Amino acid sequence: MERDESKIVEIFTDGACSGNPGPGGYGILLRYGKKVKEISGYCPNTTNNRMELMAAIEGLKTLTRPSRVRIVTDSNYVYQGITTWINRWLKKNWLNSQKKPVLNRDLWEELLTVSKLHQIEWQWVKGHSQHPENERCDTLARQAIRENLKR
Repeated sequence: MERDESKIVEIFTDGACSGNPGPGGYGILLRYGKKVKEISGYCPNTTNNRMELMAAIEGLKTLTRPSRVRIVTDSNYVYQGITTWINRWLKKNWLNSQKKPVLNRDLWEELLTVSKLHQIEWQWVKGHSQHPENERCDTLARQAIRENLKR
């Protein structure tokens, strides 16, 4: 049975940081059929991993009803975290493999909450590999940092 690709919301995400920690931004490109929407955000003091997570969270928050979603990220941290590590973290009460508290637990919990409404396929792409949507998200994230540092 073939899947109708036109019924899938695609969410492309990227996060960036100027210093790590430092000022950070995220970029999101949403596509549903021929409709495209771009979103970006900024945080004055954060980490790259937090911005990568925020991009996925904010992308999902824009959806107004339960949807079939494909989230494309270049963050191995986000991809591995949500597809593999999170099940162990939940079983071990948010402790990682070194028996230390999971970093960014607040955002992981928020990602789980906003994910529950949707049927999500997670996809990883190599960053800075000329993937057009990933490159656009990187540009949006870096623009958000530059624009906010000017203020």
